Amino acid sequence: MTEYWKCKGGFRQLPEWESDCWVQVTQPSQDELGDLESRFGAPMDFIQDVEDSEERPRTESESGWLMTLIRVPNKELDEDGDPIFSTVPLAILIHSEIFITICYFKTEMIDDFIRYTIRKQFEERQRYDLMLSIFLSSSVWYLKYLKQMNVMMKQAEEALEESLQNEQLQKMMGIEKFLVYFVTSMRGNEVVMVRLKKHLRHLPYDEDLLDDVEIELQQAYATANIYSEVLERQRESYASIISNNLNAIMKRLTTITIILMIPTGIGGFFGMNVPNGLETNPFAFGAIIVGTMILSLCGYLYMKKKNLF
Repeated sequence: MTEYWKCKGGFRQLPEWESDCWVQVTQPSQDELGDLESRFGAPMDFIQDVEDSEERPRTESESGWLMTLIRVPNKELDEDGDPIFSTVPLAILIHSEIFITICYFKTEMIDDFIRYTIRKQFEERQRYDLMLSIFLSSSVWYLKYLKQMNVMMKQAEEALEESLQNEQLQKMMGIEKFLVYFVTSMRGNEVVMVRLKKHLRHLPYDEDLLDDVEIELQQAYATANIYSEVLERQRESYASIISNNLNAIMKRLTTITIILMIPTGIGGFFGMNVPNGLETNPFAFGAIIVGTMILSLCGYLYMKKKNLF
């Protein structure tokens, strides 16, 4: 889908392309990609790289095009309605009066960014300022999704406090995987920002906006690292608790087995079909039962004293 936007008190959609407008391409078809190449001369090699969901962030310059690829946060829902967080590539291409963004995934970030510009009544922005604004929006959405992950972490922690189940541990491991994606992507975006800063040195752009982008990106990166470390510590702690509980259960079962060996041994000894001196004693059975119970009780008290129960 190709849409054209012009900043007039916020971004407003246009019926067709105009000079200095924003060409937003989402989940493009082959015809739309061909139109970008024939109409604007967009570099197809770079555009095709964006289709790879694992493509790394980078920035390149070629034939007057400034081509920047960043990774932006994305959220989907699984069959049970649980959120799945990931990052997807977003390409920004700038050439003269042409500004193009391409993303093969539908994300909340772009639509929210457009609504935000309308709400804040943005004035017309230079192409490089628009690129920085999109960069800033991605950092803000990283922080939004990190807050949602933090809520999921607290819910999983509360559930684990009530009952240590594998399902809750798997959820924590899933969140840890999401955080790894975020940390890796934001680290790549930081490298791209450093290179862009050098490239923009001699071009017109809003320096304050660039500072905001760097601050938000660093804050999101630091927050993701903190959450990742906390989650790893929590997961290790719960794994230790589960291991300790298993050891306690095995110790208790072993103690019970030892105590049960007392009546088993006595019963086996007196149950043998050999003379033992009590064959004719009418009180032999009762005496053996009482003796067995006393020895078992002594064994239980001894194990209790040693804290083996």
